[in-house]
Amino acid sequence: MNRTIKLLMISDIFLVTGFGLIDPILAIFIKENLIGGSIFAAGFASTLFLVTKSIVQLPFSKYVDSHDDKVKWLIVGTFLISMVPFLYIFARDIYLIYLAQVLYGVGAGFASPTWLGLWTTHLDKKHESFEWSIYSTSVGLGIAATAMIGATIAEYVEFSYTFVLTGIMALVGCTILLTLEKEEEEKRKLKGMETEHYHSRRKLMHKKHH
Repeated sequence: MNRTIKLLMISDIFLVTGFGLIDPILAIFIKENLIGGSIFAAGFASTLFLVTKSIVQLPFSKYVDSHDDKVKWLIVGTFLISMVPFLYIFARDIYLIYLAQVLYGVGAGFASPTWLGLWTTHLDKKHESFEWSIYSTSVGLGIAATAMIGATIAEYVEFSYTFVLTGIMALVGCTILLTLEKEEEEKRKLKGMETEHYHSRRKLMHKKHH
């Protein structure tokens, strides 16, 4: 398993399992703690996220396919997602939750196609199924663990502590991507130097020939 795949996987484990802390309890939080909160409002909040993500990711995926700054946009999207749990902390009515879900959708619309593009292009040949399985198993076990932890914190302490922990985990995932961006930038510079060296040698050979 190459280093890029490892960093993408570890980053996503922190992000996805972090949100696993609040996914089972968000509807309860909305219904019982917010002005205007209800089961319908919780469902509408989920709809806002999914619709926003769908609208953003289709045109954005066309952009990232033709540019080399995928990691940068993955960081931007992941950072926007990381801000969502902190917005939940300050929510007193349903409208801030709606705003947070739109932000969540925009961040996911940036992060999802870029993560998938990077993951697909860096999979090790003849190990694709195994690496996907490692990712799926790691994330699945992480969500299983954090779902119970998040519910326990919300039940016996307070919802806000769960949101803070989720945000911190997501930011850790975002920070890991900074390492990936640095390494990708070094690869681009090395590739540029090699290309420049190649063209310089061709020019020199051409002068000698003439």
